[in-house]
Amino acid sequence: MKTITHWIDGKPVESASGRHGAVYNPATGAQEKQVGFATVDEVDAAVAAAKAAFETWGVSSIAKRTAILFKYRELLDAHRDEIAELITAEHGKVHSDALGEVARGMEIVELACGISVQLKGELSTQVSTRVDVASIRQPLGVVAGITPFNFPAMVPMWMFPLAIACGNTFVLKPSEKDPSASFRLAELASEAGLPDGVLNIVQGDKVAVDRLLEHPDIEAVSFVGSTPIAKYIQLKAVEHGKRVQALGGAKNHMLVLPDADLDFAADQAINAAYGSAGERCMAVSVVVAVGDTGDELVAKIAERAKNLKIGPGNDPSSEMGPLITREHRDKVGSYVTSAAEQGAEVVVDGSGFTVEGHEDGFFIGVTLLDKVPVTADAYRDEIFGPVLAVVRAESYDEAVRLINDSRWGNGTAIFTRDGGAARRFQLEVKAGMVGVNVPIPVPVGYHSFGGWKDSLFGDLHIYGNDGIAFYTQGKVITTRWPDPADAGINLGFPSHS
Repeated sequence: MKTITHWIDGKPVESASGRHGAVYNPATGAQEKQVGFATVDEVDAAVAAAKAAFETWGVSSIAKRTAILFKYRELLDAHRDEIAELITAEHGKVHSDALGEVARGMEIVELACGISVQLKGELSTQVSTRVDVASIRQPLGVVAGITPFNFPAMVPMWMFPLAIACGNTFVLKPSEKDPSASFRLAELASEAGLPDGVLNIVQGDKVAVDRLLEHPDIEAVSFVGSTPIAKYIQLKAVEHGKRVQALGGAKNHMLVLPDADLDFAADQAINAAYGSAGERCMAVSVVVAVGDTGDELVAKIAERAKNLKIGPGNDPSSEMGPLITREHRDKVGSYVTSAAEQGAEVVVDGSGFTVEGHEDGFFIGVTLLDKVPVTADAYRDEIFGPVLAVVRAESYDEAVRLINDSRWGNGTAIFTRDGGAARRFQLEVKAGMVGVNVPIPVPVGYHSFGGWKDSLFGDLHIYGNDGIAFYTQGKVITTRWPDPADAGINLGFPSHS
C-alpha cells in the first residue's frame, strides 16, 4: 500500500513514528493509501529546514522569487488535471469541481507573481529639514499553515504562495484525510526552482499541530477549518507568542425577496447548497424565503434536487460525489431524522441513499428541509453536507434579524431585483462576505477572504491585501543626511523648522 510521506528540505521523508492514518477512496469506501504521522522530532526537522532556508530566501530579490512563482504557475497549469484527479480520488468531489478548486488556488499564485507591486513601500521626503521617512514591509521568518480536507489544493495555495513571495519560509500541515494533492504541489514548487527548505510539508494529527503551535521558531500560523478548532488554534498559538489568522465554520444564509427571479434563485440555491456535497464553508445552508415566496421557491428547489445525478467523482455524468468519510456521512444523515423530530418538514430525504455498484462508498443524497424552526439542530449546527434548510420570514427586516442573530458571519447573499434593498442589505447584514444575486461570494485573489463573529479568529482575513499584511511586518525608517552647511553644535530641542 502506498504511503504518503513528509516533504522536508526539498525531498520526501518517511515518518519514523510507526503511526499512520488511512486514506480512503470515498466513492468505493476502500482504503487505498496510508499517510505517515509526524513525530515531534520530524516537525522540528521541517522547521529547522525552513529556518535555515530563510537565511537566504528572506533576503533574496523579489525578481528571483517572482521568476520562480511564474514558473510554478506554468507547472500548475500543465498539471491541473493530474492534481484534480488526486483530489477526486481522496476527497470524492467531481472532477469539474476539483478543476475549479485548482483554478481558484492558482489565482493566489498569480497574485503572488505580482508581489513586486504589493510590497512597494512609502516615502515622505522633507518631513523636517533634510529628514525623510520611509515605510517598508519585511518577512516574518518561518510561518505555518494548517489546512482542511475539503479543499486539499486550494486552501494551501491560499497560504504558502503569498507567504513565500513575501520572503518567508513555510511549513504546511495538510489534512490527513486527503494529503496527496498538497504533496504534489510541493513537488511542483521544487521543480519550478524553489530552494530546498522554503516549502515543507509535515503529515500528521494533533501531535504535529500542537508542535507547530508551540514551536519557538514559528512566527505565525494560518488555519482554515471548524470553529471549535479555530478557537483552539488561536488560543494556543497566541499563548506561544504567534500571529494568528484562524478561519472557522459557517451557517450561510441566502435571503430571497418576493421580487426575485425564483427560477434563478432555485438554480443558485441548488448549486450553492449541494456543490462539493455541501462540504465547504461558503455553502448556502439556509434559504430565508420572505413573504409569500416560500411555497413556490421550495417546489422549484425540490424539483431540481430530485434530478441531481450523484455518483463517483471520476464519472463525467456525476454532478455530486460522496462525502469524505463514512462517519461524516452518518452524522449528516442523522440531521435529517432530528430535523423531522424537531418540527421541520422533510421535502427531499437524502439519507439512506446508495449508488449502484458503489454500495460501500460514502454516498448520501441531497436533503431539502422546509419550515425549519430556528431552534432545530439542522438550523443551529454547521452540518457540512448536502442539507438545505428553508426558513420563512414575513419581512425583509425579520430576515436580516434572523441572519444577524446567527453566531456565524462568514458569507451571505440576497436575491432581489430591488437595488435599494440590496444596498441596505450590504450595509446592514453582519457577515464578512456578501453576495447580491451571487450565492457563494468568494472573493477573487486580490480581495481578501474571511468572515465575522465565530467564523474568524484573529484580526486579518486570508489572501489579498490582508494576507500580505499578515505575512509581513512593518518598519519605519527615519533618515537625515546632514548637509555640509549644518556644521556646529545645537543643544536646543529639535523643532520642525
